[in-house]
This record gives sequence, C-alpha cells and structure tokens, in this order.
Amino acid sequence: MPELVFFSGTMDCGKSTLALQIEHNRSARGLAGMIFTRDDRAGRGKLSSRLGLVTDAVEVGDGQDLYAHVVDHLSQGGRVDYVIADEAQFLVPQQIDQLARVVDDLDVDVYAFGITTDFRSKLFPGSQRLVELADRVEVLQVEALCWCGARATHNARTVGGVMVVEGAQVVVGDVAQSADEIGYEVLCRRHHRRRTTAATARAAALSPDVLPVSSG
Repeated sequence: MPELVFFSGTMDCGKSTLALQIEHNRSARGLAGMIFTRDDRAGRGKLSSRLGLVTDAVEVGDGQDLYAHVVDHLSQGGRVDYVIADEAQFLVPQQIDQLARVVDDLDVDVYAFGITTDFRSKLFPGSQRLVELADRVEVLQVEALCWCGARATHNARTVGGVMVVEGAQVVVGDVAQSADEIGYEVLCRRHHRRRTTAATARAAALSPDVLPVSSG
C-alpha cells in the first residue's frame, strides 16, 4: 500500500542526501517522480545536499495546492509514481494534508524530509502535521554530533557564533556561514539549554583564569 513517510532529524543528519538517493534509485528503475522543496540552500527550485549533490525540484509557494499540482500533471499525460517533499518543515499544515491526499486518493507514495523542531525547540507546524498524519515516522540514524561529541538533538540559530533564541521561525541560513551572518549549529540538549555553541565554548576555553604576567 502507498505510504506517507516522514524522515526526520536534526540538521546535518543526511535528510537531503537520503532524498536524493531515493530519487536516484527509483528513477534508475524507470519510475517517474515529482520533487517539491522550499527554501533550499542551493536556491529556488533545487534539492541539494551538503555533499554537493543537487537536482531540480518544484519550488513550493505560499498557498500552493500540492494535490492539485500533481493532479494537473497527471491530467496532462504526465506520470507520477512517487513524490518527494524536502524541507517539509516549511510547508503549512494544509499542504501536508494535501500530500496525505496524494497517497490516499492517487495511490502514490510520498516521502517527506524535514527538521522536527526549530531553533527554539518548538515544533514546526508542517512537521507537527506530518507526525500527526504520517503512516511512518523514521528518525534518521546518521547521528549529527554536537561540538562536545555527544549526539546532537537540537538545532541552534547563531549570529557571530552566539546562539540566539528570538526572531522569525524561518530564516534561511546554513551551517557554514561567516562569523557575522546568521548560521545554524546542531547541539546536544545540555548545550542548547546552556546556549553554548562551538564558538562560545572555544572562547571560554581560551580565556585565562589567571592574571597575565608582565614581561617587564
């Protein structure tokens, strides 16, 4: 039976890489897929991974009906054997409902990939709806690591390496931004609670605990 499957995890755990692998495996067997994405790091209409792999995708806009988009493609003679939705956390709940309808009414598998919680440890609305509706929720087993070496479970937003906890829920950035830009970092729960990023931990380690000795 077709399924709605939600692959979830923190940043850096290989979600987009797996999405590209699923696309490769199925297209190599002659199946035709439709890929949705939103706010990918590579730009509009792209599905990319940090390994450098990239493919074209349909950029989802505000208010777009994903079920209607698939039906329109089919009505024009196109094929859709499966659907991939990357960055699914950025979709609104109604669009998740539409993906579920693709499964139920069109008998098409849907594979959704996304981050579960935002930088404040709050559920993204799209991810919450996926947890509620998905036939299966798969937590990816490629573990991202906090700077301390522990398993990373939380996403942090940083500015100049310092963790911030205020601002809009969706601000596009990456884990490789320069120091004065908005970036993201994965942390264990302990260091997310303490707001200790790799940069602030390094600065603390470099701070002398004793007074400097004058050479004079």
